[in-house]
Amino acid sequence: MTKISTLTELLNESGCDYLIFDLSRRVSQIPPADFAKIEEGQMPYPAPVQRKANLAISYWNKKREPWIWFLKFELDERGLLKSTDIGQFIRYVIEAMGSRLSDDMTEEQQEKLANNPYTYRPPEEKLAIFHSLLRAKLNLPCSQYYEHAQHYMSGGLGWDNWQTVGLQGISDICARISHEQNSILLRKALRQLPNPPKYALLGVLEHIELPNSLAKTLEELTEDELKKTEIDLFLLAAYVRALAGAQEKQLASVCRKLLNDPFLSHKEILIAIAGRSASILRDPILAQQFLIRLAESNDQNFFNQIFADLVMQPTLRHVFLTLLHSDATEELQTALLTLQQSTKRTAR
Repeated sequence: MTKISTLTELLNESGCDYLIFDLSRRVSQIPPADFAKIEEGQMPYPAPVQRKANLAISYWNKKREPWIWFLKFELDERGLLKSTDIGQFIRYVIEAMGSRLSDDMTEEQQEKLANNPYTYRPPEEKLAIFHSLLRAKLNLPCSQYYEHAQHYMSGGLGWDNWQTVGLQGISDICARISHEQNSILLRKALRQLPNPPKYALLGVLEHIELPNSLAKTLEELTEDELKKTEIDLFLLAAYVRALAGAQEKQLASVCRKLLNDPFLSHKEILIAIAGRSASILRDPILAQQFLIRLAESNDQNFFNQIFADLVMQPTLRHVFLTLLHSDATEELQTALLTLQQSTKRTAR
């Protein structure tokens, strides 16, 4: 048998169908052809977080529902997967299961495979939306919580009776945003929900490609919040994250308004932009404005962490490295100089 050196080869050798999801920032699918290039070192990982790739690999055959691996791999300084880590995980798999993945595992095999440094458990909110997106993609039934969540979001339970609504049910609605008028349901609900279920819903929407009408509602809610005498910066940050799946024009419009105001450029807002909505920072003007607000936080460690995380994003790397040599405010120049000095010390 030919030596298996990538997960793509292992999955193909087993004759399984499979899907790959990135769980690092937003939960999103990675096309199999792209993942094969990533494994071969021909492409950097698309959206790492803290120099790590968080993956979900789901594979199945005709006999049963999917198996799922949740994996976490360190990336090198170029944002590439390390082939040695992939090879080591494959050895764990083959030791536990053999070279074919299409058979049911015994409890002993499951325990053996779980006992390795590359598997991990994602946070509950990502688990919920991942399962919902996967089941929607494969046309599998929703969870038992779906209809109850729909009933609540329609106002049928009363808005204050949210305690029995499960996160999995909310995730099912969002994963099926184009089904059963769910988008209209959520647009109306967002204007009525108390904060606990609203935050839960906004947290799920971070991972969804938004219909224009729903994105418009979120944009309007952001505007409404900005008009208040006492602005809730944490709610604004949640709106920014939820708009990550909107058209870039809508997202950029909201973020530009926030970055233009020093008061609104709170750490939570900056984290929200960097963590979920960083695509807008491909615009060098917005990227520089973001760095200026980051520098004005007067927290060098915070500046260094966010900058290091952003510069690892393949689509942002050139933009932010170019800004290292830009003429900007005194605060930004000082922060960038301190960053460069600390990087040199670390490299020694």
